[in-house]
Parts: sequence; C-alpha cells; structure tokens
Amino acid sequence: MHYFIGLDNGGTATKAALFDRRGKEIGKEVVATASITPKPGFVERDMEEMWEANCRVISRVLSKTGVDAKDVAGIGIAGHGKGLYLWGKDEKPARNGIISTDNRAWAYPKRWAEDGTEEKVFARTAQHILACQPVSLLAWLRDNEPESYRNIRWVFECKDYVRFRLTGEAKAEITDYSGANLMNLHTRDYDRELLKLFGLEEIAEALPPLCRATEICGRVTEEAAERCGLLPGTPVVGGMFDINACALAAGVTDPDRICMIAGTWSINEYVRREPVTDGSVLMNSLFCLPEFYLIEESSPTSAGNNEWFVRELLPELGEACREHGESIYEVLNQWVDEIGAEEFVPVFLPFLMASNVHPNAKGSFVGLSLNHSRKHMARSIYEGIAFCHRMHLERLLKTRTEMPACIRLAGGAARSEVWAQMFADVMKLPVETVEANETGALGCAIPAAVAAGEYPDLYTAVENMTAVSKRFEPNPARTGIYDRKYALYCRTIDCLDGVWSEMQAMIEGSET
Repeated sequence: MHYFIGLDNGGTATKAALFDRRGKEIGKEVVATASITPKPGFVERDMEEMWEANCRVISRVLSKTGVDAKDVAGIGIAGHGKGLYLWGKDEKPARNGIISTDNRAWAYPKRWAEDGTEEKVFARTAQHILACQPVSLLAWLRDNEPESYRNIRWVFECKDYVRFRLTGEAKAEITDYSGANLMNLHTRDYDRELLKLFGLEEIAEALPPLCRATEICGRVTEEAAERCGLLPGTPVVGGMFDINACALAAGVTDPDRICMIAGTWSINEYVRREPVTDGSVLMNSLFCLPEFYLIEESSPTSAGNNEWFVRELLPELGEACREHGESIYEVLNQWVDEIGAEEFVPVFLPFLMASNVHPNAKGSFVGLSLNHSRKHMARSIYEGIAFCHRMHLERLLKTRTEMPACIRLAGGAARSEVWAQMFADVMKLPVETVEANETGALGCAIPAAVAAGEYPDLYTAVENMTAVSKRFEPNPARTGIYDRKYALYCRTIDCLDGVWSEMQAMIEGSET
C-alpha cells in the first residue's frame, strides 16, 4: 500500500501526518514552534531548528505508525505564507527566518501607498502590500541589515525552504510566490518591473525557478534521508501555501463554498475564474487548481489570540489539565458554553500580533468590570475572533453576485462545536467541518497522491480523500444578538482609531 506524508509548517507548530490513498490519517507528530521576539513587532525563527523539527516529526511519524519508508510514495509540504526565509551565498541560512506575524516593516506599505507605488504594483499583482510580505521585509533588510541583504542566494517562502533542505533543489511554488507581491498575476511569472518599483532589482537572480503544486520538484537526498528516516529518492512535490492546502482538504474546489481558517491567521477565501481587480479585497493569488484564482481576505487575528490566552493567563489550568489527561481546550469550550450569547462580555480586539484595521492596532479587552471572570474573557475571545472573520467575510461577499452555499471551517475553531456553532450564528451561514484533523497536512498530501499516480487529477483526489463531518445551521435566536455585538465591536474599533499611532510612538520611544 502507498502512503503519503503531509508536512505542515505553521506559525506555532510543525506537523507531519501520514495518510493512505483514501485520505485516512494513519498517524501524526507535532513539535511546537519556538518563536524569537527580539523586539516588539519582531517574530523570527531559527531556520536550522526549523529544519531539525521537520526531520524529527517525519522520523517520529514513521516510527509511531510502523510504516516502512519504502511505502511512502510521496511528500507534500505546506507552510505559512508571507514571511521570509533566506538562504545565504555561504550555503547556510542568511539570518533567522521571519514569520508571517512579524510587523517590523509596517512603515513600508504605508509609504508605498502614499507615494503611489502601491497603485502601480496592484495593476500587476492585484494585491495590496502587507508588512509581512517578502517585498516589505526585503526592503527593511536592505535598509537595516545590509550585510544580510548582500548575502542572499535564495529568497524562500516557508515551505519552499523546507523542500530545499529535503531535496537540495531550489524551487518556488506558485501559490506561495503569487501571494507575495513577487509575481505578475496576469503573466503568471516574475516581473522585474515589480522589483524596480520596490527598489529590489538586485534580488531578481535570487528568486528560485517557479513550479506547480503537483509537480515533482526534487527527491529526498541521502543526507536528508539519513536525518529524517525517509528513503533517498522519495519524490517531493511542490506543495502549496497552507491556505490553499486547507481549502483543498476542506473540499473547496468551486466558487460555491467559502473557506475560513481559524489558525494563527484569520483566513477567509473562495475561488473564482477571474481576479477581483477593483481593490476591494486584500489580495488575489493563484490557486492550486490552475483555472482558479484564490480571493483572500486575511490578517493575523484569529485563534493565535486564544493560544496566548491559554499560555499567558491560564498556565496553572493548563498544567492541571495535563496532569489529569484532559484538554484545556475542552475546558474553554465548557466555559464559553456556560456564558450565554445574550450576556455582555468585554469586546475583545484580536490584534495581539497585528490587525486588519490599523497597522499599529493592539489587542484589547474593552468593557471589563468586576463581575467578569476568566470565563467571560474566554467567551469574549471566541466572539472577537469570530467578529474579525465576519469583517473579512463582508468584504468578500461584496465581490460575489450569489451567496455561498456554506462555509467550510478549518483550524482551531473547527475542532470546537461551541465555536463552530458561533461561527454559523455570527456569519449567518451554514458552517461545515471536515473529517480531517490536520487539514494543512492532508491538503499537501493530496497533490503528492496525484504526482504518484494514485489519482489522475486534484479533483478526483479531493473527491476520494476528503469528507464532511458535521454541519452547523445558524440559530435564528442568536443571530440578532450577535449582530448587535458585532456592531459594538465595529464601533469600538472606530473609537480607538486615533489612539494606535500615539501608542506606537510611545513603544518606539521606549526602545531608544
């Protein structure tokens, strides 16, 4: 029997999952991702440690499942988009990797919007410019770390770096690079005029050759095989941007469904045959199904905020749950369920990493009072994250002539029935979850199955390897309550708009 490994390099964890040809998860391994935060707004990762983590999860999942490496017919890799992973001319990482939640380059998109650069860029990429995209980070390095900048041999996205370490072949898979403001979406190729607009002409030769998601982009080298337990020569496909992988594993292969991913980022997306070029959505990129564009509204404002709440404010509860073999997330679900939707809880702005409303907005609880407990705060976090997704959804819906049939939900919220029902009530649309627990890993194992010849194309592979598990219908008794709460959420954001720049100035002043 053939098996397929999906590697998922996210913002908070590195995962390997092993699947059979029907998409059944045979086993998985997870290693927490260590972040380096040298300054406020800076979020980095040790690239050697990251490579070791990938080797570790691969070897562990093979050992745990007892599957012989010779039966692994292919590997696909997904990773967070945006961010920056640089390989140096000295044949080692040029510096730490930069994660997609990094906000150090926030001033560059602002400047490019003001001087007209963004308008010229948008005509070629159909994307607004983000502080966490490679172009902003490269400009920041050019101006602040010239030695690192001069040493660049390859400009990688997260998963393309991992594939490079597995195979020794430098390739750039298009779903990632088309979402990085490095490609012209109309020609589907690199564009030197873009680099000129950004003042980055000199890195043109450091952009790896482009490849497709289902393309075999290399084979596991002997050195990599020795470290991770795979056989030398095992094929590795291009893989994809993790939001493509999650959409594919959620069965989003036509425009009828919207995919929401509640992970580190709030991802809200659907596919269509033409890009949205009026500037009303954050970005368009190339989907792994080549006939479609991926229409995306996103920000680093989702379940990562809940992870912070667990880690920083509930450490003793987490320890107690571990001692008793319980899940702290089940405890949170119970807490949220205890506090009714009709009860007022603080307005939570899920901007601990960055925001979708102002480049310097910060995470906030607004409206705390003495009667509020940690249970109320837990509900306010669930609600605030859902409201942020709704803000993105409303922008997407304005680009459509028909309402979607449903939302396919992935990420942390999809593993909570309480939260999934809240998403249905807040969005006022049916929400479906899928059987796969690790949608990112399954999504990139699917093209590996296609490349290995198990299925003739991605459509057939998705039909055979994915399935819906549960459906949540909006509750009319709660949709009106959430409408009022959402209006207050938006009003709170408007009222605080003038505060963020002053707060950022104070933060920067304290660093000097």
